Amino acid sequence: MSEASPLILLFGHSGQLGWELRRTLAPLGEITTAGVDDADHYLDLTDGDALDVLVRQLRPALMVNATAYTAVDEAESEPELAYRINAEAVGEMGKLGAELDIPVLHFSTDYVFSGVADRPWKENDEPAPGSVYGKSKLAGEQELIASRAENLILRTAWVYGTRGKNFLLTMLRLFCEKDRLGVVSDQFGAPTWSRLIAESAAQVLAQCKTSHGRFQFGKYSGQVFHLTAAGQASWHEFAQAILEQTAEDCVLEPISTPQYPTPAARPAYSILDNDNLAAAFGVRLPHWRRGLALCLEEMRDTGA
Repeated sequence: MSEASPLILLFGHSGQLGWELRRTLAPLGEITTAGVDDADHYLDLTDGDALDVLVRQLRPALMVNATAYTAVDEAESEPELAYRINAEAVGEMGKLGAELDIPVLHFSTDYVFSGVADRPWKENDEPAPGSVYGKSKLAGEQELIASRAENLILRTAWVYGTRGKNFLLTMLRLFCEKDRLGVVSDQFGAPTWSRLIAESAAQVLAQCKTSHGRFQFGKYSGQVFHLTAAGQASWHEFAQAILEQTAEDCVLEPISTPQYPTPAARPAYSILDNDNLAAAFGVRLPHWRRGLALCLEEMRDTGA
């Protein structure tokens, strides 16, 4: 392989973010995928030895980890599996990266915070996750940073897209099935299209790619950056904005979190401050309503 076409090893290629990353990262190198579903290389992340063997065999120029155990409620009853995927495997990627000089780009979540705040969360605010999912994702961040590998962590929130399981697709389905829906109105975040996250990650990596086809995070290595759409909304407001783009006749009723109990606690306030990413890399996402409009336009154009 020429120096101009570095090998990028992508974990989580079949998820809503990984699917988009396969496209947006393509101009930066040769993408090879690892996972259990239709991947270039079969990899079960519960098998640490398999991860070690694969990375040593491929010796990629960059590892991008978009995989995660994201079943937030199920994680409460499957903590071992959640920690294995979200923490231990990430730590192993970091150790391999440190030993073999392979940078790691990793994605994390707003769930690392308590959700109790009166201003957007900054990267250095004290984490206090209230769920197994959040605790396991925080542990993954910590293990990656502690590994001393060259690494960059992008925290995002309220991710949706045209595939997989997410709030947008759930609402579009329910609008066709029900004439009245109760939607939580006291949790706030910034709905963020997975395509825009992937495009932003590619912009960041493009600035970290050297003329010799290597990726170097330099002074930003070991840092966490927030990456979400601008603005904020409740789940009810997000659902209302989606409904306005459809021809369905459905009444949305605002309800409180206690009226919609779940096994895992959800952060009540998940607005992330994106100023550091903009200052470091010049990357800032548009307002969440603009992102939603672009996503729905693509779905109409493609018949999704």
